[in-house]
Amino acid sequence: MEGNRPAPPSGKSVCVYLGGNRGSSQRYIDEAASLGRLMATEGIGLVYGGASVGLMGVLADAVLADGGFVTGVVPRQLSYQELAHEGLHQLVEVDTMHERKHRMQVLSQGCIALPGGFGTLEEMTEALCWSQRPLELMEKPCCFANIDGYYDHLFAFFDRAVEGGLLLPENRALALQAPTATEALRSIQRVWDEEERAIEDLIKSYGA
Repeated sequence: MEGNRPAPPSGKSVCVYLGGNRGSSQRYIDEAASLGRLMATEGIGLVYGGASVGLMGVLADAVLADGGFVTGVVPRQLSYQELAHEGLHQLVEVDTMHERKHRMQVLSQGCIALPGGFGTLEEMTEALCWSQRPLELMEKPCCFANIDGYYDHLFAFFDRAVEGGLLLPENRALALQAPTATEALRSIQRVWDEEERAIEDLIKSYGA
């Protein structure tokens, strides 16, 4: 249940979307575990779908094993409750899948997609939709961990949509990618750093 728990040391959290299955490649498992360890080391909280199985479980376990902070967001239906991770700092229960996605976005300052299926793709593209112009409902960096080219065809589709005049180039640029989970997190952190510098410059300009 959701309660008054301490915040991540850095004050920032990343929402990670990834498979509820482990997949057929050991590389996916290793990347999920590496990301979890790095997030714990950097003091960045994990927000994810709350499951104890698949790549989701690998990631959460790795964060927890290294002392990191984990928040899971799960729907209340009984079929999912059986999969919920019991060792999290926060387990937020919601009524609908749409509410689940919204809550995960509210609780995080960036998004990463590791390899996954329908859910991973749908959740990450919705996060991109919310960030794109002219909506700009919840602007935050979104990066795909394109491990072993897993998302190559998706990015080819994005480029085709731009060529067809159906996706604005500036919105296409919102879909970041990196070859590893570690680099995906570094990409998110670079955007955070740029945003902080921009705020500092704005403050200085007012004081000039």
